[in-house]
This record gives sequence, C-alpha cells and structure tokens, in this order.
Amino acid sequence: METQYIITGTTEDQVWEQIKTDLAKEENEFDYDVVIDYQGRKIALDIDVDLGGGFESGYATTSFTAELPDHNDFKFALHEEHFMDEVGKFFGMQDIKVGYPELDDHLVIKTNDQTKVKAIFTDTSVRSVFEDLNNFDMGIHIHDIEGSEDKHSFLELNIEDADNNPEMLKEIYHAFYTVLISI
Repeated sequence: METQYIITGTTEDQVWEQIKTDLAKEENEFDYDVVIDYQGRKIALDIDVDLGGGFESGYATTSFTAELPDHNDFKFALHEEHFMDEVGKFFGMQDIKVGYPELDDHLVIKTNDQTKVKAIFTDTSVRSVFEDLNNFDMGIHIHDIEGSEDKHSFLELNIEDADNNPEMLKEIYHAFYTVLISI
C-alpha cells in the first residue's frame, strides 16, 4: 500500500505554504496527491495531468475529496449550467435558486435541504469561487470502502482542469472546506 503524503498546519496559511513549496518542485508538475489534515478534517487534493500522445488526447483534473460522518443524510449536488440543462429546465427539471443571480444563472443546484444550501452560499468567498469556476461538478457521493463491505459518503469537487497555481487552489480549497464544515 502506498504511503499517503499528509500536510498539517494550525492555520490554512501554514498548510498552503507547504503546498506552495511542493508545487514549485518540478517533480510535481503532472501529478500531485496529498491529504490536507486541518482542524480535524482530512481533505484529499489530487492534481493529475496526462498529456496523452500519439492518437490519445490528454486530460487534466483537480479534485478535492473528504469523507463525511456516517450519520449525514444531506444530499447536495451542483454543476455549471450547460445547454442541456437549459433544455431540461424548459421541460420541468428543477434546481434550487440561492438568491444570488450570478450563481443562480451559472449553476444547477440540487438538494434535499434548500435552507442549508442557501446558508452555505451566504459566504462571499464561497460564492465568488463558484461564480468563477468552470467545467466542474461538486456533490455528495457514496463509495465502497476498500477492503470492507461498508459504504461511506464523501463530499467531492471535480474540476476538468489542472491549475498548479497555489493561490487559486487555496481559494478553491477554502470554499470546499467551508462547504464541508457546513454539512
């Protein structure tokens, strides 16, 4: 089993100084996988770039993942609105509105607790990140636990891009962390 690289700190700034140093190393240019252990929450950050080759096209992804407590029955999913979503809305597909037009026009949000989601997006820093983010999805997903018959809930943010800019990643992480602790 591969050893996980874990970064800890007493402040977000301490954590991100370590990540900034790591990302500056040339060896992390195409693959960076770390667990951020901050204030009792463990969040996996994975940046993966495959340039492809020959007839293969490449891909780039960035993801943040955190396990949720077992007792959580909150359901939540959001993604950038696309043309097919507009067609779906025409035919009655429902998504909630959080009351911020920049967000409501940019995202499709599904949940079983509108009040909780609206409270999450009252945070300006969270709203700002999701207003500007493209080609992503975020939600609560159920996964099997390796080596066990158990299933657990995870909050996941998947971005179809690999940005190694530590300042941008820090903003996205902060928004993800804020959503995580609000659940």
